[in-house]
Amino acid sequence: MSFMEQLTARKQKSAAPSRQTRGASEPASRPAKSGFRMEFGPSRKDILNFSNQLAVMVRAGISLQDALESIGSQIEKEKFRAVVFDLKNRIEGGQSFSQALAEHPDVFSNLYINMIAAAEISGSMSSMLQQLVEYLDQEAETRSQVVSAMVYPIIIAVMAVSTTTFLLTFVLPRFLTVFAGREHLLPTPTRIIMVISGVMSSYWFLIFPGLGAALMGFWYVTNKTAGGKYWWDKTKLRIPLLKTLCRSLYITRSMHTMGVLTNAGVPILDSLSITAHISGNMLYEHMWKGVHEAVRQGRKIAGSLGDYALMPGNVVQMIQSGEESGTLGEVLGDISEFYARELKTVIKTVTSMIEPIMIVVMGVLVGFIAMSIILPIFKMSSLATG
Repeated sequence: MSFMEQLTARKQKSAAPSRQTRGASEPASRPAKSGFRMEFGPSRKDILNFSNQLAVMVRAGISLQDALESIGSQIEKEKFRAVVFDLKNRIEGGQSFSQALAEHPDVFSNLYINMIAAAEISGSMSSMLQQLVEYLDQEAETRSQVVSAMVYPIIIAVMAVSTTTFLLTFVLPRFLTVFAGREHLLPTPTRIIMVISGVMSSYWFLIFPGLGAALMGFWYVTNKTAGGKYWWDKTKLRIPLLKTLCRSLYITRSMHTMGVLTNAGVPILDSLSITAHISGNMLYEHMWKGVHEAVRQGRKIAGSLGDYALMPGNVVQMIQSGEESGTLGEVLGDISEFYARELKTVIKTVTSMIEPIMIVVMGVLVGFIAMSIILPIFKMSSLATG
């Protein structure tokens, strides 16, 4: 029976008594605030703060139940506070901490649950919670770096589209009335701009909602449908600048997750399964699932990874060295640290390259519009003097 199957069996065994005692020990919650209040579930930052506080309290010798009650009483979000109190009640009802966490899969990931389960078996809850905090903190830092790298290009793109739209819908229609009745004398670029300007001025109430619907449709297809998500994940690994960034991100995330789980004592098959789940790309997820199946049949991780082109050869060689020397966890940690540093370098490089590219694109758009206005002026003046 695998590690995760044992966890499931233990959870089912103690589920009944926990339900009976659930309502008995729940602390009095805060009085509900009057008025309408929209609230979402806990964010990644909430989970990080919760884990950090719990690690400090457990390290100080405070019991899990008391720590959870103290943390829960300070949480502002009602949904997350209810989850924390439920964890406390389930533990008091006879469940282990990992079993209680497994009752909330929408809040706590498989990685989180398995690391806590491994800590319960090895008796290293305090150190494992600290490892979880470090893992979540690094994941948050990596995500923040990637988001920050995308902010500037998005701002430039929005400015370019806004400027072009303003010129085409407000400036040009007033200026081009000068050439009314002389359209046959205008150069081709000016005619093109006049057509685009006319369409945008007359049908803006259809164009902008249409663009919004197109963007929402693109997001839905690439995030909510398997075929669209696979296509987008594959495309991200082909776009010149984006592929380097995404590749470093996926390798860093995979190696870091596997290293943390392996060092925590989680069985390798469960580690591979969790790594596939959190990879963030369907191609990498398919690769790790394939490796999981190959390892289940008796093959080595390095040999299985060699069948795929998504993992660099030097990474495969280092993993092979770790397997042969019995230091796989340490090797995976070293690889993740190396690619984390490389990811920072890649983000800086990509950001520095995107900036001039976006400026050039914006310059070409504005320059084309300016040329379309200036050319007919010169042509009209030459006809008048001729």
